[in-house]
Amino acid sequence: MVTTLAPEEIEQLWREYKKDPSNIELRNKLVEIYMPLVRYNGERIWSRLPEGVDLDDLISAGVFGLIDAIEAFDLDRGVKFETYCVPRIRGAMLDELRTMDWVPRLVRSKASKLNEAIQTLEAKLGRQPTETELAEHLGISVDELEKLMSEANTVNLISLNKKWYETDSYKDVREIDILEDKKGENPTKRLEQADLMRLITKGLSRNERLIIILYYYEELTMKEIGATLDLSESRVSQMHSAIVQRLQEQLAKRKAELAD
Repeated sequence: MVTTLAPEEIEQLWREYKKDPSNIELRNKLVEIYMPLVRYNGERIWSRLPEGVDLDDLISAGVFGLIDAIEAFDLDRGVKFETYCVPRIRGAMLDELRTMDWVPRLVRSKASKLNEAIQTLEAKLGRQPTETELAEHLGISVDELEKLMSEANTVNLISLNKKWYETDSYKDVREIDILEDKKGENPTKRLEQADLMRLITKGLSRNERLIIILYYYEELTMKEIGATLDLSESRVSQMHSAIVQRLQEQLAKRKAELAD
């Protein structure tokens, strides 16, 4: 994170803001300081999305997430603000994506024709049509078909906000509301993971615990962890290797004790 203020000046700014949370000027100064985090995470999410998504829309949503994080942050928790705010920034961006309709009407129309053609050929042939058969049926080349199929996959990716069925209440049920979350964690498994994390991080320093948590649980890269902890990427890598080696030695010692 690049800023013209020294760490002690940023800390003083935080103290002043928390004494007077209604001071918008102080809050905006904090927003300006942490704005690079918003842009970094926005660009990272945007790079994985199909064409048509406006980066500025993601960044604007991320700013609202940053503001929420600034207003809710507790200075006495002993956690760096960068660690605390990133999930809120990313969450605000993902919420914004759920409300967007990125795909032009023409692309939707082409995707609909593709689906109709597939269903027609499947009924006629009694099997899944080949790309060549599908291209001939649509009167286009195989290259054009592959482009069309890529666009159709984009439609499928972002149609979760489409209305699934209407209800008598004020809120209609949409695709995203009825999809099974196959990645959702079992509560028991989550408790087991929490116990395991406490066991693993027992005896580690604050930075060592954060490296383990951010790398294995938050899936941040060494570079991202370094930016969060104000350490170089190589230093984070060295600390990670040392932690893993120490944990392996502790595990080997435990196994030997249990074997006796």
